[in-house]
Amino acid sequence: MKINEFDTPQGALQYRIMDNQAEIIAYRGKDVEVTIPEQIESCPVTRIGKKAFLSNKMIKQITLPESIVRIDDWAFAYCAKLTRMILPYHKMEIGQGIFKECGRLDQIIDEQGDMTGKRTMDIACLLAATMSRLDAFYLFDFENAGTDGWLVQWDARMQYLMSLDDTEGFSKMLLCGEEDYGSKENNLDYYIQQQRKSKVRLAMLRLMHDYGLSEPASNRLKEYLLAHNKGQPTEETWRVVLEEHGDEKEYFQFLIDLGCVTLENFQDLIADMGDSHTEMKAFLMRYHSNQSESQDAFAAFSL
Repeated sequence: MKINEFDTPQGALQYRIMDNQAEIIAYRGKDVEVTIPEQIESCPVTRIGKKAFLSNKMIKQITLPESIVRIDDWAFAYCAKLTRMILPYHKMEIGQGIFKECGRLDQIIDEQGDMTGKRTMDIACLLAATMSRLDAFYLFDFENAGTDGWLVQWDARMQYLMSLDDTEGFSKMLLCGEEDYGSKENNLDYYIQQQRKSKVRLAMLRLMHDYGLSEPASNRLKEYLLAHNKGQPTEETWRVVLEEHGDEKEYFQFLIDLGCVTLENFQDLIADMGDSHTEMKAFLMRYHSNQSESQDAFAAFSL
């Protein structure tokens, strides 16, 4: 069967035509963003083939047209930099592992949605998290994403994961030999720390994208993050922000709004940042200065 190419700005999509329908079977090139056309050779593009974008190291965003009705196995697996998918939220056949090991994928956006609306962005992030955070393929549901029933299921899965004992799965990992003997992954303390970090990431994700989140669930997530803040016996909340989002203002503002930056732990936070993250250090220092001035003014007023 003849394989042809459709040019992109810095590469090419390989495709084939069957029964007057086009299938994308591979990509080569250096594009950061790839948009799949609605038609090729006057034929609708209906399918993304097996392993079509497997292990691509450049692409950060892929846009699929309304005409797509099937995505085959591992179509986008191991795309290390893929952060955003834009596709139609309609019924389509989905193969296994289409986003396997796409660790940076944090948005799956409806092609027809309002790209700036909070509801759209929250749902886009929650839908992506069904694969990257929840390991819940049954929630990877374009048609129902964002509905009340879907959100209830999403939050139920989240609460289940948050409730797991931090040692859950450690013994099985050792028995199955999933990690090299003597590696740090075989250390129970390290394993527990990683489990807590996973819970912190999940809690922060849901609180930052809180569409449809109930007040009791919100309070439980906040309590968890505060219990693992800087100055507590374990500090995974702070470690995740510092190590993974050290230059992102929205995460530091999130910590401030949550009450994780206090007069008591401020100096330790700054010390942990060392000579790095200078903009965020300045941001925290301005906040600390304003808080100190407010307290001094309140004390003077009381007198």
